[in-house]
Amino acid sequence: MKIRKGMIIIVSAPSGAGKTSIADAVIKNDKNIVYSISTTTRAPRKGERNGREYFFVDDKTFKTMIKQKKFAEWAQVHGHYYGTSKKSLEGTINKGKDILLDIDVQGALKIKKQYKSAVMIFIMTPSLKILKERLIKRNKDSMETIKIRMANAKKELSYMDKYDYLVLNDKLETSIKNVESVICAERLSVKKIKNNIKF
Repeated sequence: MKIRKGMIIIVSAPSGAGKTSIADAVIKNDKNIVYSISTTTRAPRKGERNGREYFFVDDKTFKTMIKQKKFAEWAQVHGHYYGTSKKSLEGTINKGKDILLDIDVQGALKIKKQYKSAVMIFIMTPSLKILKERLIKRNKDSMETIKIRMANAKKELSYMDKYDYLVLNDKLETSIKNVESVICAERLSVKKIKNNIKF
């Protein structure tokens, strides 16, 4: 049997819906899934390290990388650039590892266009009211930024039907199990298995 080709798992959600907490737990529980580390022009937040959460670069470097076609996708979100390295993405799946992309809707659709077998999971709170409450409670953003994030959330929700799965994050533990169930089912899909075995 040849090496199983890894799977691209895309997780998207409005800010505050809990996608990072879910993604962190899924990766911690499954040694065959690794994070795709994005490149960004935004400044590191407290506790973030270059090469761990993101690769932090300036605008000039990012634009040079775009010209050199080094990204599988890139987008401008909340005034900053974010991109996924093509080399890293393809290198990971060719080694048989699944790769999880914690990216926005724009980036997700670009990845899906190039990698048709990518699995897309949208995570949302049970309501927009709960989303706003969570954004306020986490105390990371100003009220002006929260307004922008809520406006963006409404736009992102309009793309929800482009995704394969929807996980409503009411209870974190249940949501983690639901995402793990999706990944398990996709690994057992005939389409994915038949390319990796010979009868």
